[in-house]
Amino acid sequence: MPTITTDDGVELFYEEAGSGTPIVFVHEYAGDARSWEPQLRFFARRYRCIAFNARGYPPSQVPTEQAKYSQDRATDDIAAVIKALDLAPAHVVGLSMGAFAALHLGLRHPHLARSLTAAGVGYGAQAGKRDQFRAEIDATAARIAAEGMANMGKVYGRGPTRLVFEEKDARGYAEFLSQLCEHDTAGAALTMRGVQRERPSLFDLETGFRKMKLPTLIIAGDEDDPTLEPSLYLKRVISTSALLVMPRCGHTMNIEDPDAFNRAVLDFLTWVDAGRWWERNPETLSGAIIAGKAKS
Repeated sequence: MPTITTDDGVELFYEEAGSGTPIVFVHEYAGDARSWEPQLRFFARRYRCIAFNARGYPPSQVPTEQAKYSQDRATDDIAAVIKALDLAPAHVVGLSMGAFAALHLGLRHPHLARSLTAAGVGYGAQAGKRDQFRAEIDATAARIAAEGMANMGKVYGRGPTRLVFEEKDARGYAEFLSQLCEHDTAGAALTMRGVQRERPSLFDLETGFRKMKLPTLIIAGDEDDPTLEPSLYLKRVISTSALLVMPRCGHTMNIEDPDAFNRAVLDFLTWVDAGRWWERNPETLSGAIIAGKAKS
């Protein structure tokens, strides 16, 4: 079983497929490396693809200390994978919790990334939602610890932004839910309390995002309400970003609508690898509604 060891001694399991320019896939809270199977099958035809399980997600190691789980740790784990496998600079594709970590990688370790894709990102980021988000985290983590993931996975997996997945693809949703219920109870509770609850708001990172120049693709599902405003915000503050909103799509867009997701990401990566991804023209931010300045 292939693993790498982080700088704080945690073993992380990874899968690899294909060859070429590297892509690292970083999963969401309710997923693991298996969640990226539609992407590994598609992108491995052209790229070297790596998907790894975060700490707390077997067969990766499950540290028992709460201090081993944080946003910085999650970010540094991506860096550890890239360094250990000599992937830099790599395209980094993250979903939700993985997208937060990918964006933080761009802020803290930009030399390791060729591009960033941040999909389904923004839960709990808005100022008016922070207290509600943390209260829900505390209640859910307590239930996970008390009832176990075999039971609580069925509850967590029916969050409001996941129901459209079941409506569109009952078989795919059933597979997602089954895999979620297999997650480690201790790892799930520790991750929720240490990474999800304590991560800083995206809106507090504006200064860093305005300085970041990595090519960035932001993807939101139009039925994933907690990510819509944060996605617009990211588009406005990252000058090298583009925004895609996928129609009739919830939180797990890479498995809800893998063909559209894969094609969008492939198009983005092709632009980047061709050296044709550019920074937004400042004149588009003039504030004018209709007319601009004549070209001299």
